[in-house]
Amino acid sequence: MTPTAPGTGSSSRPRLLLVDGHSLAYRAFFALPVENFSTTTGQVTNAVYGFTSMLINVLRDEQPTHVAVAFDVSRQTFRSEEYAEYKANRSKSPEEFSGQIALVKEVLDALRIRTVEKDGYEADDVIATLSTQAAAAGMEVLICTGDRDTFQLVDEHTTVLYPRRGVSDLSRMTPEAVQEKYGVPPGRYPDIAAMVGESSDNLPGVPGVGPKTAAKWLNEYDGLEGIVANVDQIKGKAGQSLRDNLDQVLRNRRLNALVCDLDLPVTVDDLAAMPWDR
Repeated sequence: MTPTAPGTGSSSRPRLLLVDGHSLAYRAFFALPVENFSTTTGQVTNAVYGFTSMLINVLRDEQPTHVAVAFDVSRQTFRSEEYAEYKANRSKSPEEFSGQIALVKEVLDALRIRTVEKDGYEADDVIATLSTQAAAAGMEVLICTGDRDTFQLVDEHTTVLYPRRGVSDLSRMTPEAVQEKYGVPPGRYPDIAAMVGESSDNLPGVPGVGPKTAAKWLNEYDGLEGIVANVDQIKGKAGQSLRDNLDQVLRNRRLNALVCDLDLPVTVDDLAAMPWDR
């Protein structure tokens, strides 16, 4: 069956669906009431249920020819080595959430969907690497994640399905959607994030600089490198604040760049969609 991209007519390209397992399971956990989902032995299953429902809906709607789910291995990554405060604001996962990732992986085994992870890196980096490989192979790519860092991967053949509420309402972040929301093309989204900060990653922004100001500067000076080269010409309090915090902006930009060339145990060819083990 040839997959059809909504609103684009038929496409003969193979289609790879990449899912950020931890990100979406965690969202599902907070979207569904804990007390409504548990087994007879008391194992809470709200994240498993929410994640699996979302995944089955996306598989039905998007009909990918290839699919994989990426997971984080631990909080210790090359990013936390450079900046100890990276994601340090995240509280420990709720007691009821622990154990559910292992169950999600069991469900994925039954669905015969490959899981991929890489020690020292985040699920985003695994996704970025597989997305880059898939693009080189002429595939269409869909990335399902609640992490905005992946917006940097968006292009005419790569779309991020970003949850608006819970995990069931997904918005399609195409190049046009990113441009409309942030005022810059996807490749410059990390430049904006580096300046305004990212609270979920505990990366502080430049005081007094919001997304609109950051986008205006990026367009005016042709990206972050242009801003750095002309930083003395940027006027007002915001300009001074930028100069005072430039080192922090450049560190943020190093940390939010996704790694696109990891050595992974699978290639995109290994990710062909398989019939479920009913």
